[in-house]
Amino acid sequence: MDLYSPLVAHWCQQWGVSPGDVPDLVQEVFSAVAPGLAAFQHDRPGGTFRGWLRAIAQNKVRDHFRRGCGGAEGGTEALIRLREVPVEGGVPDATDCGADPDPAAEVAALYRRALEQVRCQFEERTWLAFWKVAVEDRSPADVADELGLTQNGVRQAKSRVLRRLKEELGELIA
Repeated sequence: MDLYSPLVAHWCQQWGVSPGDVPDLVQEVFSAVAPGLAAFQHDRPGGTFRGWLRAIAQNKVRDHFRRGCGGAEGGTEALIRLREVPVEGGVPDATDCGADPDPAAEVAALYRRALEQVRCQFEERTWLAFWKVAVEDRSPADVADELGLTQNGVRQAKSRVLRRLKEELGELIA
């Protein structure tokens, strides 16, 4: 939830949900996600967690507007709001470009939140070794000299942090 709640909130706001209703909708989305987590399969083509989450969020936003929440009492205004929630071919899809023009920015924001969440789980020197090699693209030899580690120690630090990030992000990390 810590990782994906800001993304779901962003989608809700983009789809016209009032700021006051966003937290409740985010909670509804994750209440719907929780029972289905065990059955989620990302091994089928296009089956990403983010796409699945987005489809659930779209459905919850549509339900929200159908109930007359968010200021739309019905009629033309409600119809306009429902039409603003993206859907392709009648089925919500993660590749729907109408809702977010920059999916790379979504993934980058997820990476940043994941990095923030896992950083406190590592000693400062381990984190610095990872950061300097993986993010700053410095050589393990240079980083080892700077931090007083062996090159193998630098590689191990990078590997440990990446393994933890992979646990946090799943299929999003290469």
